[in-house]
Amino acid sequence: MTTCTPRAVWITLLRRLHFYIGLFVGPFIFVAALTGTLYVATPQLEAWIYADALHGTVQGDKQSLAQQIAIAEQVTGGHLPIQAVRPGLEAGETTRVMYVDPASGVSESRAIFIDPVTLAVKGDMTVYGTSGILPFRQWIDYAHRSLLLGDIGRNYSELAASWMWIAALGGITLWFFTRPKRRLNNRVQNTRRLHVTLGWLLLAGMLLFSATGLTWSQWAGANVDKMRAAFNWLTPQVNTQLQGKADVHDPHAEHHMHHGGMVMADDKPSLANFDAVLHVAQSAGIEANNVEIRPARSADRAWTVTEIDRRWPTQVDAVAVDSGTMQIVDSTHFSDFPLMAKLTRWGVDFHMGILFGLPNQLLLIAFGIALCVSIVVGYRLWWIRRPAAGALTPLWQSVAQLSIAGRVCMLIGALALGTAMPVMGASLLIFVLIDYLRWRKSSQRIASQSV
Repeated sequence: MTTCTPRAVWITLLRRLHFYIGLFVGPFIFVAALTGTLYVATPQLEAWIYADALHGTVQGDKQSLAQQIAIAEQVTGGHLPIQAVRPGLEAGETTRVMYVDPASGVSESRAIFIDPVTLAVKGDMTVYGTSGILPFRQWIDYAHRSLLLGDIGRNYSELAASWMWIAALGGITLWFFTRPKRRLNNRVQNTRRLHVTLGWLLLAGMLLFSATGLTWSQWAGANVDKMRAAFNWLTPQVNTQLQGKADVHDPHAEHHMHHGGMVMADDKPSLANFDAVLHVAQSAGIEANNVEIRPARSADRAWTVTEIDRRWPTQVDAVAVDSGTMQIVDSTHFSDFPLMAKLTRWGVDFHMGILFGLPNQLLLIAFGIALCVSIVVGYRLWWIRRPAAGALTPLWQSVAQLSIAGRVCMLIGALALGTAMPVMGASLLIFVLIDYLRWRKSSQRIASQSV
């Protein structure tokens, strides 16, 4: 694009756009970074808060899953559909029986925690998605995703994800073309140097978090799904259809680990099937200690047993089991996933701070803090070198100064990005409107002073 018009015009345009992103979107990126840092920093705290529910008797023989679930049924009164069961396979872990509860929100379920040895009820609380986060981090997650405002609030995180990568690349581009030829030591240049240094250090992370954040978003996420379907990048799913018709690939499969899952049928499954299905799945190669058993959604569907250990190495293999014949209907293995499906899985898990365990957490905590500092430094830089009113060329004038080819390139790029990321498109129009109104007001003030 720089060949379409003199470099100075493009730099002026980019500088003005970078300013508006920082001024109006910067606070949203700051909040997203802060809440995201709190989310990845608190799994150990959550484990400590809910230690009684998560841990049971270490020594002793474990009772059958049927017996454990029967206790959970007594707690719920037996009138709630079982969504899934996570057996406590490791010593000292409780079994989690999750129910579809009408009182729960979207992607939420009611979980009863049972001690596999003593059959004691250890906990009864709401859990979020199949990521299994408990109420404490669930609240942080809601703040991160939507500012606790529901679907309307999700526009904030999409706004941040839509513009963060442009802010990062735009800032680096501005530095490259406008950096001083010799090192200067003054307040402006020292502040700018810190801002640029943080920008370089955080560049890869900002690009990654923009991309993975957009896959979760309301509006851009739908377009991401269409693109993945077009390029056959969807995550493979086990076929649960007992009549031989394959299930449709789920474009949100890699997010179900975090955001929720299927709603079970109203009919109660046989409790004895949970033990039998787990045994068949383990015989078929399900080896992880963290698994989830989901009863069939209807009589013509199979049960599924899925590994849910998304640390490194990733264990997310799955099998579908016919509960009538106890035969394997279908299976998927992570090693056979297409490369883009693997990268999506790893990207989402890295975003959540679980792919590499504690090192992943510490890295994201450092990233989140540094990003918040970078935003604050950016505001300081603007403040100490802020120009006089009316001194900056408005966006619309910068575009007008481009060549015809440059304006066509700019228009096509803006329309393409605005269509793919509607929140970005809408906010860009708001930027232009605000920019025009500020210019008009400044022009009127200057005209009145000159009279």
